[in-house]
Amino acid sequence: MSDTLLASPAKQKTESYSMNQSIYRRRRMINGLTMGISIFAMAFGLFWLCWILFTLLQNGLSGIHLSVFTQSTPPPGESGGLGNAIVGSLLMTMSGTLIGTPVGILAGIYLAEYGQRGWLSPATRFINDILLSAPSIVIGLFVYEVFVVTQGHFSGWAGSLALSLLVIPVVVRTTENMLRLVPNSLREAAIALGTPQWKVTMHVTLRAAKSGVLTGVLLAVARISGETAPLLFTALNNQFWNSNMNQPMANLPIVIFQFAMSPYNDWHTLAWAGSLLITFSVLALNIFARWLGSQKHQSH
Repeated sequence: MSDTLLASPAKQKTESYSMNQSIYRRRRMINGLTMGISIFAMAFGLFWLCWILFTLLQNGLSGIHLSVFTQSTPPPGESGGLGNAIVGSLLMTMSGTLIGTPVGILAGIYLAEYGQRGWLSPATRFINDILLSAPSIVIGLFVYEVFVVTQGHFSGWAGSLALSLLVIPVVVRTTENMLRLVPNSLREAAIALGTPQWKVTMHVTLRAAKSGVLTGVLLAVARISGETAPLLFTALNNQFWNSNMNQPMANLPIVIFQFAMSPYNDWHTLAWAGSLLITFSVLALNIFARWLGSQKHQSH
């Protein structure tokens, strides 16, 4: 009887060990399966990305030369470049960013610092989420109906306005999120010294989150750099050099679209060159935004 009582705890310990080993093996198997699926999904996505970049380099590098940056878009069968389209894209992108960024930052400040109560803050977030996920062609049609039809002609300002409406929701979301990451102890310390609320926001909170806010602005610029649909209904296009924002203006996305759909090989070469320029410009902006984000984390 005593031998049985002594053996029972040892048996229970052995059974418990076996059960733990079985659970451990099952968890390792599930972990390995999940890791394998994740690696496969990552490799699948990177395969297509690398294929796209390789195709762009293969077809676009042959079209990159000095005349691409100095000459305007040519008629079929003649030599030319993308200079007018590059300048038009830069002008409209900068104008759209300058219009949309202050609105987005101010709205993000309100949501993060002042919008704790009332119905306006949830309504603003809801509308911002709709704008963030809305197709860009809808934005272009809206600006066409409100601005282009009213003015009676296409223009670079209409294109800038459409792009600014794409900038605003990205900047709003990023600014709000970055301001919410600032510790409340900074706000409390400034308020304890008798600092007004607006000074706390501008000189303490916003300064602490400036790297994250700037990253959001850069991501917004990267988003609008290659937008085609809004500009089809607003800026249209222009085959000649034009710096007048009140007239139809050339831009890279629409030139790429029109040249790629044409039957002319020289236009196809320019379309590939323009695609390469836009792709690597957006890639550079994203890398710079990531670098800014990493600098912010290192400083903390």
